[in-house]
Amino acid sequence: MNQKEKGMKIRLDALHDAWNRREYVSPDPLETLYDYEDPRDREVVGMVASSLAYGRVAQILISVRRVLGFMGPSPCGWLVSRESVEIEAACAGFVHRFTKDVHMAALLTGIREAILTHGSLKSCFLAGYSPEDETLLPALSHYVKAVKGDRLIPGHLLSDPDGKSACKKANLFLRWMVRCDEVDPGGWHEALPASKLIIPIDTHMHKISLALGFTTRKAADLKTAVEVTRHLARLNSEDPTRYDFCLTRFGIRGELNIEDLL
Repeated sequence: MNQKEKGMKIRLDALHDAWNRREYVSPDPLETLYDYEDPRDREVVGMVASSLAYGRVAQILISVRRVLGFMGPSPCGWLVSRESVEIEAACAGFVHRFTKDVHMAALLTGIREAILTHGSLKSCFLAGYSPEDETLLPALSHYVKAVKGDRLIPGHLLSDPDGKSACKKANLFLRWMVRCDEVDPGGWHEALPASKLIIPIDTHMHKISLALGFTTRKAADLKTAVEVTRHLARLNSEDPTRYDFCLTRFGIRGELNIEDLL
């Protein structure tokens, strides 16, 4: 680590210590995971919340809570005890921007089948994981294919890293489940290393990464996400996505100015 990187690490660690707190989460779809102690429920909620994490945050929370509302206190238990037609009926009329009721029903059915086949979404993910993999992307690809099958689940809900997508929502879901601290509730953290996570990249995070010199790439795609993650790994090799939450507070919290980091 050179002197410039050491200086950046000091600033990012200070930012993390100040802002990586649960009191600064809301409004964020992540907050919906906190109500579920059972990791098998939390992973289902995480899939729903991350998949719908696009658009205005207020509408995201309304949409996520509508789905969670009909699944009751145990989303995993509700799913495995329902047939596909019952899931379709529960989703009838659901709309969240580009996501229609048929898409949500297909996603929930895919989640249900993955749980019935593997016992949990974590076990489904681990079925495609190898400790030799540099990142979790190969396991993510296997996982996405297992959940999707031949169902009508569009890429804006669940993206495969084998395609062109940055897989922002999927990488966000993995951050929530694989990291475990005051913000990220975990559930998979004892089975998978945080060191292999990829930063969830979107237009906002891309702009921040450009400003901080973590990338020079013009597209907010998966290659950029990998490049930014490798840069952050030079600052914290065991947990490169440690700074993701606090960095994304810029633009959300009026008292934070990216110029202060520069």
